[in-house]
Formats: sequence, structure tokens, C-alpha cells
Amino acid sequence: MRRSFGMVLAIVLVTGCQGSEVISAPEGPMRIGTGNAGGVYAVYGEGMAEAVRENFSRVTTEVVASDGSVENITMVTSGKVEVGFALADVAADAVAGRPPFTEPQPIVALANLYENYVQLVVRDHGSIKSLQDLAGRRISVGSRASGTAVVAERILNVAGLGDDVIRRHLDIKVSARALAENEIDAFFWSGGLPSDAITQLMHDTDVRLIDLKQVAQPLIRAHGELYTETTVPASVYGLSSAVTTVSVPNYLVVGRDMPLTKAYWLTRLLFDEQQKLAQTHPEGHHLDQWTAVRTYPLELHEGAARWYRSVHR
Repeated sequence: MRRSFGMVLAIVLVTGCQGSEVISAPEGPMRIGTGNAGGVYAVYGEGMAEAVRENFSRVTTEVVASDGSVENITMVTSGKVEVGFALADVAADAVAGRPPFTEPQPIVALANLYENYVQLVVRDHGSIKSLQDLAGRRISVGSRASGTAVVAERILNVAGLGDDVIRRHLDIKVSARALAENEIDAFFWSGGLPSDAITQLMHDTDVRLIDLKQVAQPLIRAHGELYTETTVPASVYGLSSAVTTVSVPNYLVVGRDMPLTKAYWLTRLLFDEQQKLAQTHPEGHHLDQWTAVRTYPLELHEGAARWYRSVHR
């Protein structure tokens, strides 16, 4: 169950009073694990890297493309990157040591950034009208080490289709191209709104989103309240009407051993440079001090918690 906002904020405010302490400027590498080209992680990560370069002369930054949430967490814990984007459901599996992880992962969060929306894309004039019509079809469930693959498999299993589809593990850009060229019949994508690869696909090909209302509540009952029933607004992609789906929060995750100075200043940077990040991608507008601390079941890094305390005193 998600912790209430009041409980989370109370924990942040009460656990320490060091917010007035001077925190020295960070230094060293800041490699950022992002995701597929054509998705929001890649764009948001590039914006973050640029903001780091502009603000911290002693920090070297690099954007590292990846499959997404699962690979990002693995790279954070192995020291290949310092920070990564991860979906809350995958992060929950990581700290609990559930598959695809083999043991609990020592990760914490800097912020709850924005919501990802599950998008099931098909050709507009094809025969797939509902989730059940995926039986026997060629479906991309996302890159192997992605959050998309995790939620896609859960949806297929809840719908009773786990053994009835022909799976492909393709990233978002390859999935979009394969659908346009009739190499697959549908693809899943879990991403912010809008996702560039889907926007471009809709510009070039007649496609639509499948309504997921029938599995929204069963998915929540089976896997917890990190999932929320919601809609993709019609205005996002120029759809004829809103489409019911499920969403899940995105966290910015780091290792528990990240130096306090790096965690503090990177958290502060997200808010100081929010307008520039929002220009990079509209999801940047959704960052909010009051919800950023809601990173259940991940703890906040002490450096992040110290910054939140300083602005909520």
C-alpha cells in the first residue's frame, strides 16, 4: 500500500534538523542511466545532463542509454552509473529481491518525477479491437530489461493471455517501425506522455491505443496500489477519445552509498532547473516538491531528504 503523503512528509521533516548546514558543491562523475531512444527517459536524461554541465564545473556527466528500469537499477548497484530512472513497480521488486532480481538491491530515491502510462498500440484498421484479440498475435512486450516488459507480462497474465501470444522483445523505436511495416501486430510501451516514438508513428501510420479498463483493477488487486487506473487524454496524440489504462510513478534512483553532496545537489538541481527540464520534455512540469517525496517503498537518500527539509521548514 502506498504511504499517505502526510506520513511521508512527516518522516522527511522530523528525521534530522541539519537542513541549514552548508553542503559543499559536488564533484566527480555523474553518469545517468536513461532508456530507449524515442522514450521520455532518454529526453529527460539529456536535459538533466545538460543542467549538470551548466551548474557544476567539477562534475563530469554522461548519458547512458539502456533498456530501461531493470537495467538502470542493475547499473546503479554495479557502479556503472550513479543515477537512473526506474518505475516504482520495478523498484519495489528490486528492494524486495523479487524477480527479475535475485536479491534485495541497495537503492534509494531522490524524487518521484512523473507518471508512466501503459500504452498498447495497434494499427487503426486492423482486427485487434480489445486485449483479448491479442491471442495468437505477434506482440512486442518491450526491451528485455525494461519496466515495459515487467508490466506487459503482468497484464498478459492477468488477462489470461500469458501463453497465447508470440512475444518479441523490441525497444520502442524498433517496435514502432515493426508495427508500421506489419512485422508485429501490437506493442506495449510504458512511458510518459507524449512519447516521441508514438507521436512520430501516429504521424506516419494510422494507429490507435487499446483500452485496458478490463485489466486495470485486476492488475491493481494482483500487484498492488503502485498501479493506478487512469486515462491517456485524447489531446495527447490526437485520439478520438480518452483511453483507459494504468499508470505507475517514475523514480530517480541512486545507490544507498551515493555521497550526500551529490544527492543533495542533484535533488536541488531538479527543482532549480525545472523550467529548462520542462522545455526538454513536458513531463518536467509534473515535478512537485509535495509529491516528490512519495517514493514508497524506496527510502529517500539522506542528501535528498536534507534538501526537502530545507524547503519545508
